[in-house]
Amino acid sequence: MKSLTVSKLFEDNIERLKLELLNDEVSFGREVTEPDLHRPGLAMTGFVEVFTYQRIQIIGNTETEYLKKMSSAQRKKALSVVLSFEIPCFIITENNELPKEFFETAAENKISVFRTSFKTTKLMHLLSDYMDNRFAPSITVHGSLVDVYGIGLMFTGRSGIGKSEIALDLVERGHRLVTDDIVQIARKAEGVLIGFASEMLQHHMEIRGVGIVDVRSIFGIRSIRMQKRIEVEIQLEEWNDDENYERIGLDETITEILDVELPVVRLPIFPGKNVTVIAEVIALHQLLKVNGYNPAKEFNERLIQRMQNKTHPSDLIYQHLDRDTE
Repeated sequence: MKSLTVSKLFEDNIERLKLELLNDEVSFGREVTEPDLHRPGLAMTGFVEVFTYQRIQIIGNTETEYLKKMSSAQRKKALSVVLSFEIPCFIITENNELPKEFFETAAENKISVFRTSFKTTKLMHLLSDYMDNRFAPSITVHGSLVDVYGIGLMFTGRSGIGKSEIALDLVERGHRLVTDDIVQIARKAEGVLIGFASEMLQHHMEIRGVGIVDVRSIFGIRSIRMQKRIEVEIQLEEWNDDENYERIGLDETITEILDVELPVVRLPIFPGKNVTVIAEVIALHQLLKVNGYNPAKEFNERLIQRMQNKTHPSDLIYQHLDRDTE
């Protein structure tokens, strides 16, 4: 199960969310185990049977005004119940000022309290985006990821088959490297796979016989990008005469990564084969399919239509030849 410490939460968002620590770092070692946020308004009324205390608690205008309208004794009673749970932390929005009983009870139960100038809606939107990224299901794949004409192509295959060389050739042709050797993949909302590099490997490649290459320094900032949606996996493999490779393209192979379906192209390679140009064609072919046009299906439908009209396939060739000679 993924988790996030309060300390890491504060470190990552102190500038982005303009967080201010209002008391001590007493709960910085506690872990947040759920990406969802919670507003404890109902819990403050005494109903704690379904209180999701393990989440980050957001105190907005509603909770603030409710506490202010209570007497001091009522506040102490309500807060002693709510804050008795092992809450990771509180975030107060819109620079609201809470009664002193809140901070006294938070100190007694060792809960850190933050404050931001952001409105509650904006804070929850930004913080939810951060939490979704932190808690997104992820996996690591041995391969290279390149943005080719806006399509994320992930090259996989055995070590030494030439993934890095193909990626480098694509970069030289004006495409953008995302990561080489190790592709970290996270599943985002709506079944989207996002690939990115580890912090150590960003925009670096290992080319056998050359060593480590800094792509950004050699080809410029336009040759790289930090992350990219993965849309096609290209499996590189040595040519095998006994294999029956796809010739038409009607049967699309699908793989699953983190429960997301991904089209796969098995690409046999051999010395002298221009894999880089083929990779560009694969990207453009995917763009056509994304926009609703599948050349293989269109060709197959035309062929079936001609056959139904009792036109022999060989006649099609002669018809093309006749047009060429006109």
